[in-house]
Amino acid sequence: MATPEDLEVIKVIETALMKRWPENKIEPSLDRISALIDALGSPHLSFPTVHIGGTNGKTSTSRMVDALFSELEYRTGRFTSPHLESFLERISIKGESISPAELIATYNDIALYLDLIDSRSDTPISYFEAITAMAFVAFAEHPVDIGIIEVGMGGDWDATNVVQSAVSVLMPIGLDHMEYLGETVEEIAQTKSGIIKPESHVVLAAQEPEVARILLEKVGEKSAIPYREGIEFALIRRDIAVGGQLISVQGIHGEYSEIYLPLHGAHQAKNAAIAIATVEAFVGVKLDEELVRSAFAKVASPGRLEILHRDPTVIVDAAHNPHGATALAETLRSEFDFESIFCVLGILGEKDVRGVLKALEPVVDRLVVTKSDSPRALAVSQLFEEAVQVFGSERVYKEEDLNLAITYAMEQVTLINQVSDGVSVVVITGSVVTAGSARVILRKIGRLEEK
Repeated sequence: MATPEDLEVIKVIETALMKRWPENKIEPSLDRISALIDALGSPHLSFPTVHIGGTNGKTSTSRMVDALFSELEYRTGRFTSPHLESFLERISIKGESISPAELIATYNDIALYLDLIDSRSDTPISYFEAITAMAFVAFAEHPVDIGIIEVGMGGDWDATNVVQSAVSVLMPIGLDHMEYLGETVEEIAQTKSGIIKPESHVVLAAQEPEVARILLEKVGEKSAIPYREGIEFALIRRDIAVGGQLISVQGIHGEYSEIYLPLHGAHQAKNAAIAIATVEAFVGVKLDEELVRSAFAKVASPGRLEILHRDPTVIVDAAHNPHGATALAETLRSEFDFESIFCVLGILGEKDVRGVLKALEPVVDRLVVTKSDSPRALAVSQLFEEAVQVFGSERVYKEEDLNLAITYAMEQVTLINQVSDGVSVVVITGSVVTAGSARVILRKIGRLEEK
């Protein structure tokens, strides 16, 4: 249980970390993180690692991999980013976010070393590098049996790429973070393929042909062992079920039939198949089918097509690029029967705004453009202009404040539902920051309604 004193210290630590280079300011290099973890005694080498990269699906897949290993009675450490509400979420031990007291102890362990490496480098340790090192230290000190490490950005020079992974996973790769990773999907794939380690096992999601070619070339260069979606493993079947779906998977070492997954969307079904293949690659045998059922029954993926409010229904999704927005739109179209959709959209300035809007337009009836409190958020005036180009002026409304935007959309949907036999819904999306802020706002709204 966190004490008020611990929470105050956490605020101080987060403030200190936020003063460092932010996650969107990149100086590509492994030199700083390598120097830092060397000074800390190489904590990242004290446990075997599954390393998960790609463009979309990393966090959901990481959670499923964590659930499977936990069910196998491994003591897991999971590092993911970005966070929805609290940066404590980034470091999980045994499936739970690190406690404030544990994080304080971990930060105290590394604080002097951060200053030391800063003094030796022209470029200071960044926020992400510091958090990554904290995760490694926390996992070494607890200790964990396996680390499940999600790539932050890219691959080759990402701070997490100091790990010597037993299994590398590459989720679907698309256009995102082009200002850092390259203007073409081929350039991005080349950077992301950098997580493949010599003679490791590599689980490859289905990719565009040009991406698959680059990844397989890297696999060959590293004498690694590939497991390809659609060849060595595959999602065989999925059927929509109440609260999720039933999936059947051909794994690397055997078949898994009629597994309940409490998540929506074909993309989550494929993520589940990749998670099974990943754990199979690590343990080298077919998993017990009942163990898989038990693990997946407990899986949650906050901020990913998450229903957070009823009457009216409000869904939050962290889609932040065209690929993610397309998956969201397809799931809303194929798995729900909503009469109309009001979408509240807040997006970061560096994203492919037009691509996200085009992906959402076929399923969204009314769009409310807004912004999160992130300093990287696209100005509402700019987002409104882009939205009008795609949706037309009659379907777009703007509201500077996210709270007011959500309230407006919920009020409009409530009115529609009062005079209609169908069900209309609010969908909040555009970035992880928007999704996280929406969860906080909706929690407050829920408490008010309970009163």
